[in-house]
Amino acid sequence: MRLIEKVFNPTGKKHTGTLIFFHGSGDTGNGLTEWIRFLLGRDMEFPHIKVIIPTAPVQPYTPMGGENSNVWFNRKRIEMDCPEIRTSLASIYDTVNEMLVREMAAGIPLNQIVVGGFSMGGALAIHTGYHLNRDLGGVFAISSFLNNGSIVYDSLDCVSEDDHLPELLMMHGERDTLVPIEWGQTTFDELAKLSVRGQFVPHRTALHEIKKDQLLRVIDFVQKIIPEPTDEEVEPAKPDTTKSTKSIKKGKL
Repeated sequence: MRLIEKVFNPTGKKHTGTLIFFHGSGDTGNGLTEWIRFLLGRDMEFPHIKVIIPTAPVQPYTPMGGENSNVWFNRKRIEMDCPEIRTSLASIYDTVNEMLVREMAAGIPLNQIVVGGFSMGGALAIHTGYHLNRDLGGVFAISSFLNNGSIVYDSLDCVSEDDHLPELLMMHGERDTLVPIEWGQTTFDELAKLSVRGQFVPHRTALHEIKKDQLLRVIDFVQKIIPEPTDEEVEPAKPDTTKSTKSIKKGKL
């Protein structure tokens, strides 16, 4: 399924990396774009990185009494101890996988792709980088958590310390009452036990929201993983799309 997307192409001559930024539940790509623009005073653009801000599909969302909403997946309750609805997750895995394949077909290697998001979007980013495809460059999540017993933990349980895993940046507001910071910290600690390396950054004044300094930290994180190429560096060759499709490591339900 092809999603509606806000796309910001590189402002320079070379496209050497891609950032995919998932919004929170009930929002849209346009909504997140406007939020970023308000905080930064500009769009999130890079000389060499394409930014994709997709809109989640409309589907019934149980925490809203089954009403339709733009959500990445359904859940029974917004609680850590609530089991994941894995059939719902499987559907969005297919859609995200299509996005990754499309970027690879454009010549972008997986380690030059960063995925991230806010709230539910951050949870989807964690699923993407540590269950769906562990060859990505990095993952960031703002005010996000994984359910206890998440399929992500199951997927990482077979990973050795020598295996490549994307770097992780998690940020969370200390005053968040919808998703308490303890949920985010517990998620980070569980991932760290499973060989995920990264950083958990609390924000003293943030509620369930994105703050400007968090966005600036995201920008630094993305640029560290996908540095701007020098003039001497050659544009990456476009891979064979049939081989690209096969190289995707899809997680199992």
